[in-house]
Amino acid sequence: MLKLRLCSSLILLLALSACATSSHQLGAPAPGKALGSAEMEKLIDQPGPIELTTIASVEWAVPLDGLVNLKSPTAIAAGLTDHDEPIQVYAHVLHHPQRGYFLVDTGVAQSVLDDPGKAGVSWLVRRGMPVDTMKMRKSTAAIVHDLPSPLQGVMLTHMHLDHIAGLPEVPGNVPIYIGPGESTHTSWINVLMQGTTDNMLNGKAPLQEWPFQPDAQQRFDGILDVFGDGSVFAISVPGHTAGSVAYLVRTTRGPVLLTGDTSHTRWGWEHTVEPGDYTDDKPRNLVSLKQLKALVAAHPSIEVRFGHQP
Repeated sequence: MLKLRLCSSLILLLALSACATSSHQLGAPAPGKALGSAEMEKLIDQPGPIELTTIASVEWAVPLDGLVNLKSPTAIAAGLTDHDEPIQVYAHVLHHPQRGYFLVDTGVAQSVLDDPGKAGVSWLVRRGMPVDTMKMRKSTAAIVHDLPSPLQGVMLTHMHLDHIAGLPEVPGNVPIYIGPGESTHTSWINVLMQGTTDNMLNGKAPLQEWPFQPDAQQRFDGILDVFGDGSVFAISVPGHTAGSVAYLVRTTRGPVLLTGDTSHTRWGWEHTVEPGDYTDDKPRNLVSLKQLKALVAAHPSIEVRFGHQP
């Protein structure tokens, strides 16, 4: 009975103690030009100036019920059951011929694998998210070291640990760009996560939010021309987190969509099933997933790169 009361008290305390994703400082708004989906769609089928390389920083395996909503009718009809699903954690290296090199998400720092506690990952987070089972393929430091010129910025799809775990190996003066409300959204889970998130951001530049405006065509919550030249578009796709962002990149080989965790897996994308327990708002995530799929259906030349699978 005492244990039950203690557990109930802890649950109530967490529910009443919602806090922000991070207490890290917010700076000036990110650069970029807000525009509507019609303006973007006039450009995206044409090859652009960007070189884009996707690097699998680590191999991992996590429960499928976090990656795919196994309670969805489609997943039930397909007979999906929970198991450890192989995934990868990515860093996307984006090269703009005038603006230089940027990362979309960060990969993972070697220190996070070597000693997660010393790297700033709390004991509670390590219990629920066993980063020590990750297998390193290329650390963030190695990715940054191999760039021909200094890193100019980090564009995050969102601020879950597996997308920011490379920040300890990113120079402190590098700008970090996020979706609106991503760092300030409050939730009880942040009581457990905020300390770890802040540790990843320790010594980094203030976060800069993309200044989205409503899409005139109402296809998306907002679209931003990141460099003002139609080469990279940030697209607001809330649901997985409050400030989740996808990126549409006009590469020299054609358009590429980086979904972030709006869709973790190829199966989820192909069957229009939103992520599972790792998602803040499943219904809103499904709306964003359908919006991205409609864009790709209208522009089938787009190559889609999912959050955690090839």
